[in-house]
Amino acid sequence: MAGSIKAVDNPSAFHRFAERLIFGNRMVVLALFALVTVAMGWFASQLRVDAGFKKQIPLAHEYMQTFLDYEKEFGGANRILIAVMDKNGDIFNLPFMQTMEKITQDVKGVENVDEARIRSIFTPNVRFVEVVEDGFAGGNVIPQDFTPNLENFQPSQDQFATIRANIEKANIVGRLVARDFSGAMVWAELVPEGGAGQIKLDYQKVAAQLEAIRAKYENETTSVHIIGFAKMVGDISDGARSVILFFFVTIAFTWILLFLYSSSVKLATLTVLCALIAVLWMLGALRLLGFGIDPMNMLTPFLIFAIAVSHGEQMINRFRGEIFFGGLEEGTVEELRSRKGVDAETAARLAFRMLLVPGSVALIAGCIGFATILIIPIQIIFELAITATVGVAITILTDLVLLPVLLSYCKLRNLMGKREYRLRQLTQFDKIWALLAKFARPIPAAVIILAGVGIWFVAKQYGSHVMIGDAEKGVAELRPQARYNQDAVLISEKFSLGVDMLNVIAEAQPSACTTSYPVMETIDRFAWSMRNVEGVEQVMTLPMAAKIVNAGWNEGNLRWRALPRDPDTLRVATQGFETDSGLLNNDCSAMPVMMFLSDHRATTIDRVVAAVKEFREKNGVWSGGNVNLVNELSAQAKLAQENGKEFHSDALNLRLATGNVGVLAAINDKVREVDAVMLYLLYGAVFVMCLLSFRNPLAALCIVLPLVLVTELGHALMVKLDIGLKVNTLTVVALGVGIGVDYAIYIFARMRESMQMGNSLTQAYFGALKTTGIAIFYTALTLAVGVAMWIFSELKFQADMGLMLTFMFVVNMFAALIFLPALCRWLLRPFEKSA
Repeated sequence: MAGSIKAVDNPSAFHRFAERLIFGNRMVVLALFALVTVAMGWFASQLRVDAGFKKQIPLAHEYMQTFLDYEKEFGGANRILIAVMDKNGDIFNLPFMQTMEKITQDVKGVENVDEARIRSIFTPNVRFVEVVEDGFAGGNVIPQDFTPNLENFQPSQDQFATIRANIEKANIVGRLVARDFSGAMVWAELVPEGGAGQIKLDYQKVAAQLEAIRAKYENETTSVHIIGFAKMVGDISDGARSVILFFFVTIAFTWILLFLYSSSVKLATLTVLCALIAVLWMLGALRLLGFGIDPMNMLTPFLIFAIAVSHGEQMINRFRGEIFFGGLEEGTVEELRSRKGVDAETAARLAFRMLLVPGSVALIAGCIGFATILIIPIQIIFELAITATVGVAITILTDLVLLPVLLSYCKLRNLMGKREYRLRQLTQFDKIWALLAKFARPIPAAVIILAGVGIWFVAKQYGSHVMIGDAEKGVAELRPQARYNQDAVLISEKFSLGVDMLNVIAEAQPSACTTSYPVMETIDRFAWSMRNVEGVEQVMTLPMAAKIVNAGWNEGNLRWRALPRDPDTLRVATQGFETDSGLLNNDCSAMPVMMFLSDHRATTIDRVVAAVKEFREKNGVWSGGNVNLVNELSAQAKLAQENGKEFHSDALNLRLATGNVGVLAAINDKVREVDAVMLYLLYGAVFVMCLLSFRNPLAALCIVLPLVLVTELGHALMVKLDIGLKVNTLTVVALGVGIGVDYAIYIFARMRESMQMGNSLTQAYFGALKTTGIAIFYTALTLAVGVAMWIFSELKFQADMGLMLTFMFVVNMFAALIFLPALCRWLLRPFEKSA
């Protein structure tokens, strides 16, 4: 026992300085915390929801360079699709047409909608072309004399027949009109974010306006279905409001379980209070850093609260040990009863002294762990990493400084009753602890290590199938029965397109569509190849439209539905297409190949992107990566002109990619690229911090290896639950390591303290289980019960993360209690005789 007393009574110079600074100025410390808390509370009240489309994309990625190059010409990926459906299954009636025209007009009034990029059967940019006796004729799909909202207008059946024929001639069946003519669609696009004017879109306002349109026009005969990024953000934000309710439920459950553990209202309240202060400071810091709170990062405050409670529980556990038994909690019931405790201030000082280093190491490791995800070059990840890192850093102050100072003023009532309650906690599980302590003996430890290796291998194999990206159809953040996902299903069933769109930009020399048959023919073959890829519902290209026009100039004969080789004839077939068709840019140096996919699951995206790359490789298509071929050819043409030569090139570049699927493909690429690196950095950070703390690389290895096992088990669970590894779920992986290292460090610190007293590894493990082990068990139970309530959330993402975190909390606890001592046996004391 003398060794333990010496460890407490002879602190290092750093401990003495920190203790004197904090406990010698307790009132000043409390006053400073109170002032900062009030200030942070005010800043936190100014915090606003801040969603952004470009925040979620890796702007430096090759695909996103293409996205930015052509965002103004062809639009971005920020589309809104509004499907207006007739419940009787037929759009050719006056009430439907009246509603359709009004919705088209109302969409123009939605915040930040680009009016030039609105398309519906009632917009002038949707036209038909037909072959007539004198050549071609064309016009708007809706004739000028068809004015459904004009008073006393009564359409004839002939007018509806004309509209139907025009829809078919315009080739918009399956795109702007349902395949079975049961509905029609308004396709709008929001103005690009950023730019010279630094446009910032208010997605919640846009979503509210879209919902107002739905409420205005949906009735017993008409239904309105809306999808798109803006609407998705709005629905997630609405669902995120329930996060606040679950936050309070989590706080309540946490307080109750802390009370049951400590039998003290004061201790439970102080622990929760310090955790809430950490969350409040984090939210205030966000505002000071100029960030808002993104709906995708709504769970970060939960994570900080969980980490703060975890460390706070260790502090009150140590405080109780000091105030009841003078810190010496090992021994028989009689020995424990014979020991005297210390006063509250001394107990708080000793708890602070003993937990300052292990607690700081665990929290700093958590900070570094969260900071490692900064290697993903996405703004929302940057904000998430900064948010979490700042939150964990603040927890160092609230749990290791504020909490012990508050405890020093904590006068517990019925001290003897609480002492007996703690005594029962320390002794009632002795048989279980004695059984577990045997796992630290050589043979059981070897069996546990071999079992751990086997479990790791199986989990590694199974978890390797985790999808990078979305694993399911629809928006993974919302439940399948959510209105948004139901709308997406209906649009996918009734139309040949949805919001899942991948654009490959075909780059060539200017006027390539009128002068280069090889370029147009290659694009056409590429489109045909992509139409035959599983998951591609429809493909639209300029060559496809040009073939229809060419056949039209030849009496509509299907034999002439081919690309003309003669430049003059090719010019005739393509010159009638305007840039507002979305099929070409101003000088026809860029032509998008628009592919509408069945969904945006990771497997679908990977399959389609692989098919694009395979075609490029097999057909020798020029690829300069991020280099814009148009600029390259323009430079060559200028050089040729200076030398008095003509310049012509049939070079073609198929650049990936724009559209929302192009964005998702770029994000998935980045996550895939850094996933393993991020984990190695996490493990490395934990290893280095443990090495600095315990001065033993083998001890650091004992702490890190269980984390590796639990991480792979987490990946296996994600496969089982069909949860993809993406931006939103990376936080949970980092948290799993952060919580796991907390458990392991506190267990090892207590074991090390006991071994320095001269106890054997088995005895040290038994003592750690009796003291710190019971606190870790209650911590895991507290956190698991709190987050398990999330399964009832409106947000599927929160429900999934609740399951994931519950699993992580519990499995990390078992890994720290079982695998850590087994590793310590064979890595630290393999030749020690078992006690």
